[in-house]
Amino acid sequence: MADTTTTASATAASAANASPDSPPFQLGKPRFQQTSFYGRFRHFLDIIDPRTLFVTERRLREAVQLLEDYKHGTLHPGVTNEQLWSAQKIKQAILHPDTNEKIFMPFRMSGYIPFGTPIVVGLLLPNQTLASTVFWQWLNQSHNACVNYANRNATKPSPASKFIQGYLGAVISAVSIAVGLNVLVQKANKFTPATRLLVQRFVPFPAVASANICNVVLMRYGELEEGIDVLDADGNLVGSSKIAARHVQGICSFQILMDEGEVMFLMFGSGSVSTAALLETALTRVVLPMPILVLPPIVMSMLEKTALLQARPRLLLPVQSLVCLAAFGLALPLAISLFPQMSEIETSQLEPEIARATSSRTVVYNKGLGVEF
Repeated sequence: MADTTTTASATAASAANASPDSPPFQLGKPRFQQTSFYGRFRHFLDIIDPRTLFVTERRLREAVQLLEDYKHGTLHPGVTNEQLWSAQKIKQAILHPDTNEKIFMPFRMSGYIPFGTPIVVGLLLPNQTLASTVFWQWLNQSHNACVNYANRNATKPSPASKFIQGYLGAVISAVSIAVGLNVLVQKANKFTPATRLLVQRFVPFPAVASANICNVVLMRYGELEEGIDVLDADGNLVGSSKIAARHVQGICSFQILMDEGEVMFLMFGSGSVSTAALLETALTRVVLPMPILVLPPIVMSMLEKTALLQARPRLLLPVQSLVCLAAFGLALPLAISLFPQMSEIETSQLEPEIARATSSRTVVYNKGLGVEF
């Protein structure tokens, strides 16, 4: 009770010094409104901000202490909303919400672009050999698996076998399709050498997309029987619905989303129950890899014809790296900001016990937005 009172006092004090750029601080809540695309975009820009990779241990301790002071109503006078939002951003970027342990830097969401860009560059290198194709596809799926595991929901641990199954399935499918398509392109006699090279550059996209689907099916199919949590309008847990999960016609890619200050994992979008939710999830999963794996080959095919790069071929790799970085940095926040993370469902379509447990006509659940590429 004391914590509730002190937190309420801190909230009131926070509201008093609010400004348009720094809304009243709410512990564990997103800084920006999630009902608009712009709000979601700014929210995810904060989550993937690579500057948090350089936060010192001392600054992290200060941020954690500031949030504790806010929680217990012992903030020093003069602390601003901006300072509180910054402290929360730092804590969420570095510490696992369930274990409070530091996440290894390459596997943090803020490290997804800096550490993922070299892999994208490798995937899109021209004139790939069989060995290099296998290596880069394996490295990409290994990076995804490590990010997923490092940010897993530790409150509901999954068997290690599920992660291993998903990882092996993703690697095998990605490598098989990438190698198979490259062989087909090489045997296509109707292609000129220039056309063959251009087509080969687009091979990573279908390979990665198929790997994501395989990973999802192997890792999350069992959760169709476990159900998904549904919440009322006030955010209170109503129950876990197996019907909602079984109505799913498509399964989302492994999700990492930020809700109430915690990284949570919810693997299902809604199909029959909400066709829009399924389409949103599927579209997000398609939109994210496309700019990352499709735009750079198009841009590079044009840049390679310029006099500068023809005269200085050593610049090709640095230029391609910059193009991939720009595509990755723009595509990630845009794609995961396309749709809200909450889906709505009528209680009449769920189990009778869930309909009886709430007076609300509808309930909501987090469907998440995929971040794999």
